[in-house]
Amino acid sequence: MLKTAAIIFGIAFLVSGVLGFVPAAAPKEMLFGIFHVNPAHNGVHLLSGAAALFTGMMSTNAARIYFRVFGVVYALVAALGFYVGNGMLLGLVSNNMADVWLHVAVAAASLALGFLVKDASA
Repeated sequence: MLKTAAIIFGIAFLVSGVLGFVPAAAPKEMLFGIFHVNPAHNGVHLLSGAAALFTGMMSTNAARIYFRVFGVVYALVAALGFYVGNGMLLGLVSNNMADVWLHVAVAAASLALGFLVKDASA
């Protein structure tokens, strides 16, 4: 299950990273008219997706570690997003409150997968 979840996360992040560069999907750097993105934000999504896809293809343990690390990192990103609000994270990555709440959801799902799911194939 964890390997499959990592592959799904990977595909979702790769798609969102690519769509962030497509003007029709992200007019005025607003992905789907909701999430504020910029090239750095899209790059983070592409790297996150590539890492998820890679670990999902490796092993259950690799996927578990990915979700644990990814969950903690995205929780920190969400906390930073709450602090910054609508603006730039670390002066590089665009952010708005829709992004923050999505990062909260991604962090929660990742932490649950990484720490709570007991995959029989582990």
